[in-house]
Amino acid sequence: MSAMRGAAAYGRGASAYAKVGVESAAMSASPHQLIVMLFDGAQASIRTARIHLEDGNVAEKGKAISKAMDIVNNGLMAALDAERGGEIAERLASLYDYVVRLLLSANRHNDVESLNQAEALLNDIASAWREIGGRASGE
Repeated sequence: MSAMRGAAAYGRGASAYAKVGVESAAMSASPHQLIVMLFDGAQASIRTARIHLEDGNVAEKGKAISKAMDIVNNGLMAALDAERGGEIAERLASLYDYVVRLLLSANRHNDVESLNQAEALLNDIASAWREIGGRASGE
């Protein structure tokens, strides 16, 4: 096997191993931990988008932003319980909607500042979520 093919095989193996690790973590996580994982994934995708934007890699920037939007819309937003969450769920839904609009703007206009704002908002909410989790588990 050539060094190129060996490296490619190793990369696929490492990727598959990482995917299994994430899936295992998700399967054993509490609902609170799952939300933390969603925040982490969205923020990682935004950081990836920023790197691709700065490198001029438009296609990969778009993929990373799409992934972040998917996590916000189909993960964080979908996890809200309007009945039990009341006004807090309503406000979070509005914030998530705003984050998605920032991400759309960042993608459409190659706007790093919109990415920064989206990441900062998600970071603020994630920090509060982590703090709540720490209190609930007695940390």
